[in-house]
Amino acid sequence: MLGELFTGLDTERGMTPEQQWTLQVLKLTEEVGESAQAVVGAWGTNPRKAQGSWLHVQEEVADTAITSMVTLYRMLGAQAPGFLAEVLAQKSARFKEL
Repeated sequence: MLGELFTGLDTERGMTPEQQWTLQVLKLTEEVGESAQAVVGAWGTNPRKAQGSWLHVQEEVADTAITSMVTLYRMLGAQAPGFLAEVLAQKSARFKEL
């Protein structure tokens, strides 16, 4: 799994868990930024670049989702799936109330 691989490599480099988590969150924000750039490209609003595609946007959003999952795993380990399910249930319940 990617989370285990990255954690192992960073641990070998002497990074504390909190340092690893911080860098992983920064990586996540980088992926979100790439998704935003892809949207700008899909709309063709950057005159310095050729127009992009919505497929590219979808690929960048997928990268963001993958990085989010890796980030949670690196922070919580095997507890990550249960944590995510609990948060999803809480957030879903709010929408059911509407």
